[in-house]
Amino acid sequence: MAAPVSAGDQHILAREYVREVTRAAGSSFYWGMRILPEERRDAMFAIYTFCREVDDIADGPDRPDRKRAALDGWRQTIENLYHGSTAPGDSMVARALLWAITQYSLQKKDFLEIIAGMEMDTDDAASPPDCDQLRLYCDRVAGAVGLLSIRVFGDSSEAAQQFALALGTALQLTNILRDLNDDAEMGRLYLPTEQLSAHAVTSGSPQDVLAHPKLPNICAAIAEQAKRKYIEAEDLLPRCDAKALRPAIVMMMSYRRVLDRLILRGWRNLDDDARLSMPEKLWITLRYGFL
Repeated sequence: MAAPVSAGDQHILAREYVREVTRAAGSSFYWGMRILPEERRDAMFAIYTFCREVDDIADGPDRPDRKRAALDGWRQTIENLYHGSTAPGDSMVARALLWAITQYSLQKKDFLEIIAGMEMDTDDAASPPDCDQLRLYCDRVAGAVGLLSIRVFGDSSEAAQQFALALGTALQLTNILRDLNDDAEMGRLYLPTEQLSAHAVTSGSPQDVLAHPKLPNICAAIAEQAKRKYIEAEDLLPRCDAKALRPAIVMMMSYRRVLDRLILRGWRNLDDDARLSMPEKLWITLRYGFL
């Protein structure tokens, strides 16, 4: 009979698991977090892997009721973590999160907001959203992640919280504009109804909207909102500990470059997702993370 795994060994296994998941994703997030000291980096990898897990639930093939049940399971797991424990069947991610929560005083409400944001994606009737729904969605799936992140980075001041929310919206709007095709394949459209109506686009089909000649105009308006949020975030930096927030600045500069490419492309070739090359990611990380 195998010996039980000690708490210390469980932590090591959980840490290695979230490191590998984040590394394998190859996203700009990974490069931004590479500049952190090891313990802070591991906490961010735990947060990232949690977000990936709940996002995979929302994007998966299960029926909406099964997705909501799985997300409710994560709600219960989060409640357990804030009572200082994991259940025997909890995942490696939950074990990694327990350490991060304890180490950096992460707020339960932010994890629950992320889950609520993913739950919005399980209801196909919520697509497309109105402006208020889109704002709430961005705050939940991106702003709440930012609020968790700044605690790990080391600046949870009021200005840093405002920065996290503004940047979260900017990043999520950029994601929406970048992933139009992928979202449409899942029956989703995040372009707000007010913008669709303003350009006389009335079809409820995501594919029809993407084929509409007014799509570039609609996307250009959303891109302007994203640019304003990037400017808002940048304007807040002098009131923050910019050194502590360098990983977020790397993310901001990476995604701003993606948005600039999308604007230049003009939403005419939706198969081009304006992805940054590895040398570009490395240059941005060096320029804004170390210099």
